[in-house]
Amino acid sequence: MDPNRFRLYDAVGLEPVIRAMAGQALGLLDERPVVLVGVLRRGAPLADRLAAALRALRPGLELRRMDLKVKRYGDDLALLHPETRLEADPGEATASYQGQRMIVVDDVLYQGWSAFRVLEFLRGQGADAIHLAVLVDRCCTRLPVRADIVGLRLQIAPGDVIECNVPPYEDAFAVDLLRL
Repeated sequence: MDPNRFRLYDAVGLEPVIRAMAGQALGLLDERPVVLVGVLRRGAPLADRLAAALRALRPGLELRRMDLKVKRYGDDLALLHPETRLEADPGEATASYQGQRMIVVDDVLYQGWSAFRVLEFLRGQGADAIHLAVLVDRCCTRLPVRADIVGLRLQIAPGDVIECNVPPYEDAFAVDLLRL
């Protein structure tokens, strides 16, 4: 076990967090079709978990799922690209989302670069309403981006890292703090 890694939440502790996020999301819904947009990588399986929790709270709720690949930082927060890159499948890149409510799901809201890029893309595609859902908000964005649906708010030291472990990318569903 790494002495600089601390488990803050395990799978048992995160289940009520996901249910609470679903409750927050239900408060935003109206008659518009709902699309859950997973930010690849970990946002995609989190979007699946959120979809299951939403359907458990409101059986018969129709949701559509899609994923977008966005990259600026590596998992260790090393800058990979000077600009935030977004990749959409050809069908999504030309799709219109008029009349739809989009809920973008990501693991951590850090500085806001990735979220801003996704929100900008979806707005450009005509989405009527766009919300951001994050498992963890670090409360230190540099851009005017805020999450509408928040599982956990964790204010940690600037040099520390929040790591969300989300199957299938990791073995166990958990949130860890890494002291670097």
